[in-house]
Amino acid sequence: YQGNAGSLMPLALFTSDGSDDTFDFTSGIDSTYSEYLFIFNSIHPETDGAEFQWQCNVAGQSGYNETHTSTHFQAAHNEGDSDSGLSYTTSMDAAQSTGGIILNTDIGNDGDQTCSGYLHLYNPSSTTFVKHFMSRSNRYDAGDYSSDNFHAGYVNVTGAIDDVQFKYSTGEIQGGTIGMFGVH
Repeated sequence: YQGNAGSLMPLALFTSDGSDDTFDFTSGIDSTYSEYLFIFNSIHPETDGAEFQWQCNVAGQSGYNETHTSTHFQAAHNEGDSDSGLSYTTSMDAAQSTGGIILNTDIGNDGDQTCSGYLHLYNPSSTTFVKHFMSRSNRYDAGDYSSDNFHAGYVNVTGAIDDVQFKYSTGEIQGGTIGMFGVH
């Protein structure tokens, strides 16, 4: 990881066994760090065209259904080198939604198709402010496009967040890793 994030403290690593419904981080998110970074690498879906998502729980809650608002844009280029573009993707926007927060969509399930990237979650332990997030990820999609995706928004809760879950919208996670880091 490069950037002005400061020092990264490794906190947890989740490695898929090839049949995971979700990647859940249910400990280690507390007031020790004001920023948490999740790095996901080669997250391979079982189902062609699935969305890679995350969601969270306020401390003491369950269900991974916190209210959020977000926006998305992407740059894409196809494998055949005949199409490319930059677009704002309104279908991936969310306004006070409680569903999964989409990081990337239409990920292919061929052997060489995965999703990789990172998610920043800011100040999850605050009991005063909403929780901002931003993500950047790349996918190789079901239509044979490579796509660089940018997603940002906020979880509209003032309670402390202590659980984060990653999953595909349909099917299992068939491979990959997600590391959780505290940022100094």
